[in-house]
Amino acid sequence: MSDANDAYADNDLREVKQLGMWASIASLSYIFWIVGGMELVERIAYYGVKASAGLYAKAPVSQGGLGISLHDYGVIISVWALMQTFIPVFTGGISDRVGYKETIFASTLIKISGYLVMAFFPNFWGFLFGAILLAGGTGIFKPGIQGTLVLSTGRQNTSMAWGIFYQVVNIGGFLGPLVAVHMRQLSWDNVFYACAAIISLNFLFLLAYKEPGKEERIERNRKIKSGEITQEALWKDALHELKKPVVIYYMLVFAGFWFLFNSLFDVLPIHIAEWVDTSVIVTSLFGSEGTSNGILQFWLGLDNSGTKVMPEGMLNLNAGMIMTSCFLVAALTAKYRITTAMLAGCLLSIIAFVLIGATNAAWMIVLAIAMFSFGEMMISPKKNEFMGNIAPKGKKAMYLGFVMLPQGIGWGLEGYFGPKLYEMYASKEIFSRELLLDRGMSASDIAAIPQGEAFTTLVSHTGESAQSLTTLLYNSHNIGMAWYIIAAIGTISAVGIFIYGKWLLTLQRARA
Repeated sequence: MSDANDAYADNDLREVKQLGMWASIASLSYIFWIVGGMELVERIAYYGVKASAGLYAKAPVSQGGLGISLHDYGVIISVWALMQTFIPVFTGGISDRVGYKETIFASTLIKISGYLVMAFFPNFWGFLFGAILLAGGTGIFKPGIQGTLVLSTGRQNTSMAWGIFYQVVNIGGFLGPLVAVHMRQLSWDNVFYACAAIISLNFLFLLAYKEPGKEERIERNRKIKSGEITQEALWKDALHELKKPVVIYYMLVFAGFWFLFNSLFDVLPIHIAEWVDTSVIVTSLFGSEGTSNGILQFWLGLDNSGTKVMPEGMLNLNAGMIMTSCFLVAALTAKYRITTAMLAGCLLSIIAFVLIGATNAAWMIVLAIAMFSFGEMMISPKKNEFMGNIAPKGKKAMYLGFVMLPQGIGWGLEGYFGPKLYEMYASKEIFSRELLLDRGMSASDIAAIPQGEAFTTLVSHTGESAQSLTTLLYNSHNIGMAWYIIAAIGTISAVGIFIYGKWLLTLQRARA
C-alpha cells in the first residue's frame, strides 16, 4: 500500500450495495425509532426559536422584540454557529467514551436552560447567552443521537436509514416554526417557554432508550483502566483523525454549501417579511377575504387574521416537503455515488438562490424554496451517511461530530456576513431612513427613530400606502445582489464537491 493510502488504512471507503426501500425500512430496529423521536422533539424546540430569530432580533422593543441591528444579529448568529458546530468535534469523542445516554441527558438540561435565559432576559446579551447555551446543548446532543443511529443500522440499509431519519426529524422542523408563529402573536417570551416545555419530553424517551454497543464500551473502558490497552488523549485522537486528507478536503469543499444553506434560515425570513407580499398566496387559495379556519391558519402558518402567510410559514414548505418525501429521494439517490448525489443537490440549491434574487413574487419564492428543499434532500442526509461509513470502528460519534465542521465554517461565516450582505443590499430599515431624508425629515429626527420602526415612520410621514412604498424601495435598489453573491459562494462549493468526488473514486480504485 502506498504512503498516500496509509492515511486511510482504518477507514472503509467502499460503496456498499443498499437493500431495497421496503426491505431497508423493515430492517430498522426499535432503537432507531427512539432516537428519531428524540431528534424530532429536539427539532420542534430548536426550530421554534431558529426560524423566528431574525424576526425577533429586528422587531422593535415596543413590539416585544430585541430592536437590534442586523449587524448585531449577525454577531449572535456567528457565535451560535461556531459554538454549535465545533463543540461536536470533541463531544463526539466524549459520547463514544462516556456513553450516549448520559450525554443526551446532559444536553437536554443545558438546552432547557438556554430557552429560559432567552425568555427571562429579552436583550442582546440575554439572547446571546441563551444562544450559547442552546449551541452547547445541541453540540453535545447530536453525536450521541447520530452515533446511536450508526450502531443500530448496517451498511446495507444505511442510505434509507439516514433518509428516513432526516425525514422524521423534519416533522420537528415543520412543527417548530408553526408553534413559533402562533406563540409570538401572543408574546415573544411564550415562544421560549413553549420550546423549553417541548424539549423536556426527551426525558420520557430516555426511559425507553437502550444504548447499542454499551457492553463493548464498558469492556473497553475496563481494559483501559486495568492497563490492558492504552487510550490516546481525546484531543490527540480527534486531531489525528482530523489530519486525514479525506476529512480536511471534506471540510473545505462543503463549507460553501453550508453558507448557502444557513442563509435560507437566517436571512430569508427577514427578506420575506420585508419584500414579499404573501397575501397573494392566501388570495389565490381562499379568495380576497382569506380564511378564518383556525386549523388551516395553524398548518399553513398564517397570521391570526388569515390573510397572509407568515415568513416562518413560507419557509416551512422546506420541512414539509422533506418530512413527506425525503424517503423517496433517499431511495432514488441510493442508486448513485454519495458525492454525485451531493453535487446535484448543491447545484439545485444554487439555482434556487438565484431565483430568490431575481424576483419578490410570492409564488416564485415558493418555487425557490421547493427547489432548495429537493437539493437539501439530496445532500444533507448523505453527509451523515458518508462520514458514518468511513469512520473507523469505535469512532463513529467522533466522525459524526466532524460532519459539523464544514457546517461550522460555512454557518460561522454566513452568520456574520449573511445578515451584513442583506443589510448592505436589501435592508428596508436603512432604505426607509434614506427616503425619509429625501422626503424632508431632519437627520436628527431620523436618528431618533427606534431601531425597527423606520418603515412605519415612513408610511405615516408620507401618507402613502405600505405596499406602494415597498414597491418603490424594491425597484430603486439592487436587492437581489445579496442573493447572487450567496449563490456564487455555493457555486465554488459545487466545483469543489465535483473534484472531491473524482479524487475519492481514484483513491478507492487504487485500494481495490
